[in-house]
Amino acid sequence: MSHLDTPAARTPHSVLTCYYRAMLDKSPDDLADLYSIDAVHEFPFASPGFPPSFEGREAVRAGYRAAWGASPVQVEEVRRVAAYETADPEVIVAEHVLVGALPTKATTFTVPGLLIFHVRNGLITRVRDYMDGLGVAGARK
Repeated sequence: MSHLDTPAARTPHSVLTCYYRAMLDKSPDDLADLYSIDAVHEFPFASPGFPPSFEGREAVRAGYRAAWGASPVQVEEVRRVAAYETADPEVIVAEHVLVGALPTKATTFTVPGLLIFHVRNGLITRVRDYMDGLGVAGARK
């Protein structure tokens, strides 16, 4: 058992590490377990057919289970571009590029993104997830 398994021991940076690991593993349970019960995950640039937000830990779990379960996309790598601390110790901003593949294609694709995490007591209370929805849609074609 890692010390990161205890929410109180997690910093915003370590929550970010766990978040990326859950993405690589395509694990909605590992991802949702990083959230507080009443957390909000917002998608300001939501793709068509995707909700603008998930309200609460269980909505995050159900939403990602449905999205990842329906998608053949496999994230192969998360390239961390930068993580920025803010004046608020509970907030971190992270830039990344996801490298993914489709089983039906021989090539990989990249999708840039930006996350604004609010973390309290080692749990995510709010995420603003700025993902390139057009990049995701283009990769699926």
